[in-house]
Amino acid sequence: MRHATIALGVVAALVLPAAALAQTRAGNKLQLEQLFDFETVSNPRISPDGTQIVYTRGWVDKVNDRRSSALWVMNADGSKNRFLTTGSNAIWSPDGTRIAFTRDGEPAGRQIWVRWMDAEGATTQITHLGETPSNLAWTPDGKSIAFTMLVPKRDTWQIRMPARPEGAKWIEAPRIVESLTYRTDRQGFIEQGLRQIFVVPADGGTERRVTDGQYDYAGEFSFTNDGQEILLSTGRGKDWEREYRQSDVYALNVATGNLRQLTNRSGPDTDPVLSPDGRWVAYLGYDWTTDTYIDNELYVVSLSGGAPRQLTAAFDRSPGNLTWAPDSNGIYFTADDSGSRNLHYAPLEGPIKAVTKGVHLIAVSDINRTGQAVGTLTSFHKPGDVISFSLSSPSNIRQLTNVNDDVLSQVKLGEVEEIWYSSLDDYKIQGWVIKPPDFDPAKKYPLMLSIHGGPHAMYGVGFNFGWQEHAANGYLVLYTNPRGSTGYGSAFGNAIKYNYPSKDFDDLMKGVDAVIAKGFVDERNMFVYGCSGGGVLTAWTVGHTDRFAAAASNCPVINWISFVGNVDGNPLRWYHDFEKFPWEDPSEHLRRSPLMYVGKVKTPTMLMTGVLDMRTPISQTEEFYQALKAVGVPTAMVRFNGEYHGTSSRPSNFIRTQLYLRHWFEKWARKAVPTSSQ
Repeated sequence: MRHATIALGVVAALVLPAAALAQTRAGNKLQLEQLFDFETVSNPRISPDGTQIVYTRGWVDKVNDRRSSALWVMNADGSKNRFLTTGSNAIWSPDGTRIAFTRDGEPAGRQIWVRWMDAEGATTQITHLGETPSNLAWTPDGKSIAFTMLVPKRDTWQIRMPARPEGAKWIEAPRIVESLTYRTDRQGFIEQGLRQIFVVPADGGTERRVTDGQYDYAGEFSFTNDGQEILLSTGRGKDWEREYRQSDVYALNVATGNLRQLTNRSGPDTDPVLSPDGRWVAYLGYDWTTDTYIDNELYVVSLSGGAPRQLTAAFDRSPGNLTWAPDSNGIYFTADDSGSRNLHYAPLEGPIKAVTKGVHLIAVSDINRTGQAVGTLTSFHKPGDVISFSLSSPSNIRQLTNVNDDVLSQVKLGEVEEIWYSSLDDYKIQGWVIKPPDFDPAKKYPLMLSIHGGPHAMYGVGFNFGWQEHAANGYLVLYTNPRGSTGYGSAFGNAIKYNYPSKDFDDLMKGVDAVIAKGFVDERNMFVYGCSGGGVLTAWTVGHTDRFAAAASNCPVINWISFVGNVDGNPLRWYHDFEKFPWEDPSEHLRRSPLMYVGKVKTPTMLMTGVLDMRTPISQTEEFYQALKAVGVPTAMVRFNGEYHGTSSRPSNFIRTQLYLRHWFEKWARKAVPTSSQ
């Protein structure tokens, strides 16, 4: 089998000497070990005077099997690009003399650091926290830094244990779980608690909590111009766990901790951002319904309170990443649309306007007072790089970094073809096909169908190393956005309400048919895989068709009834996918569980899940594995160590995922059927 030989060659390349490795790259195809050379960029920020940009640059630490990051700085035109210090997610002080950022420190884990941006570059660790800080924000006077941090809920049960004998080694006390608000630590255990807002002096000192500890304060927040209040969103009501979809925007008095309510909605209001003139608060929200997917809407409300104004009533996409215009007359935001992401502008008066256009994914992270925007951009053949453009001429996008040109300059990537096709109910579905770099339309190629998770998510037009590496090994890679996907409006996203999986499966199969019709697919050797929601649909697929030679259902949900009892977080988060709980009526949970169709499965199906997964726990994988074994379907269960939800957070596990996937597909690839003349 040709593809098995190629996969083994990739494994061998990991240990070949440099001369032999150079020969393996002679074909100019992407090699799996080149993952170790790939870098990422994120969160570029412009200095207040507009002269410098600081950003996070990530790379693979091959020795410690992790992804690491450092801060780099360059002039605003991209010149003098240089390493600054280790760390990530820097933000400038209001006067531009310092940056605050996070990196590992004492006693352990991520801490907040401050670096002076003068020639001396003095750097100080200013916190010594027991939990990870996030969402850093300077106070307007530059004297303090605010951040959010989990406050664990401690065991309050007052029990009296007998005295421990001298030298006794008793087992660690159990964890008592009474709250559904928690995070998982690195060992996968449940840690109860609520995220709170703290303030710490910028020159170091003791952090002070400014929230009352009753509610969860997640997401972004911002200060009023005088620094006396923090704009934030939080749930209200005593039983906020049950009303987890309920949140409103408040102004928190930093000195007293008093909350002043600005919005009042039956639904979530989040991500408040103050206008530069201090008059208006922009935020995202929507009215709660029983729909499984609802696009966010953009609103503004006066800082002093009053009736909110909706700015996106005629905009059927979900805004995100809000940034006020320098003149306070409108808000810039990004929005996903049909696989792409671009910048838009919502004026306080008038229609929404597209600012950037193109087939790419743009993430704008900062806009300064003069209208210079910076962010990142990726497209089919371009991994993410830092970009800059002026809001007055947004078509003139300048790429300021080229962090992966040294890796890709001699590599021939697979071409990407966009497809649109019709499915049930006359739905128009978008997808893409990546072709092998040496593609010949006269030949037949094996096909991989990749299914995204969510299910409310969107495959986009950005660079994907894994897919390009599969294509370099001779596969066609098909990825689509079936009904239920985001980026196509609320109605399209909500089309699987109370019916998942269902017609989204038909959307996927129609996509396969559309590619087959092009004449270059080896129909005997088609394969399917996906993780999370994609794992659900993969398991559903093999229970409803045997057209695929092999499948990989990764981190799936197999049994919706047992899933209600072991999913992380609040089980109510999944309630809206069904009209009733299973103890009220289990019929729908059974009908939509891939487990119920195991008797129809003929496709060899592999399972790959992280042993620490609490989103789609490995017990779900185990149920499917045992069921497939019981009916005699070839299967294998790959249990990834050190992985939470997914199988690729560690670089070595990413490589394993690619290799195990192809190994399974190549193992079950169908041979050509001999003709009668043979």
